[in-house]
Amino acid sequence: SAAELPTALAHDIATRLQAAIQDRGRALLVVSGGKSPIALFEALRVHDIDWSKVIITLVDERCVPNTHPDSNAHLVKQHLLQDAAHAATLVPMVSETIDVSNATQQAAWASMQLETAGSADVLVLGMGADGHTASLFPDAPNLAQALDLHNTQGCVGINLAHPPANAPYPRVTQTLANLLTAKHIVLPISGDDKRNTLQRAWSHVQDALPVSHVLHQTLTPVAVWIAT
Repeated sequence: SAAELPTALAHDIATRLQAAIQDRGRALLVVSGGKSPIALFEALRVHDIDWSKVIITLVDERCVPNTHPDSNAHLVKQHLLQDAAHAATLVPMVSETIDVSNATQQAAWASMQLETAGSADVLVLGMGADGHTASLFPDAPNLAQALDLHNTQGCVGINLAHPPANAPYPRVTQTLANLLTAKHIVLPISGDDKRNTLQRAWSHVQDALPVSHVLHQTLTPVAVWIAT
């Protein structure tokens, strides 16, 4: 159920992070922003693992200061880096020492940050009813570049012609190629509209539903968690 999913998924993620810590002394968790993962964050942050050895970063970010209310980094600090998880280290995707609104420059900086952090042990994606995931939106002008599996950039800047009214900012997003370097991807789905979108994305790869590129690949396991 929608009420049970965050608790069950948090347990699964915590188990995987602890296994990574035991295996090589640290773990990397990559998460999505927005309102959907808040319940997951609040369920995960109380798990008794060695959070001091966990690095957390993002799949995408809005080009705003990290303290801005609409920043994904701010959301993570507010809802995940609390309780036991306060000891984790957050690696932001936006640098406030360069032009915050310049998505191209921010993407280059974020790419260097992610390269230093390494491959994710667990990467939590979200999906919009329009089929976008991370900031890979169907109408992004450089969507083909962002979806190109031969693209060696870790991140690209996204400037939408018609951005969401509740977040009208340029964005930085991990490329599909970089997302798929993760060891394990989870995609939680809740609500009739998103379940319908998921069903359409299962049929075939289509740029109109960017999440379909994640589902129809054989590089990285994807666990889809569906709330009924």
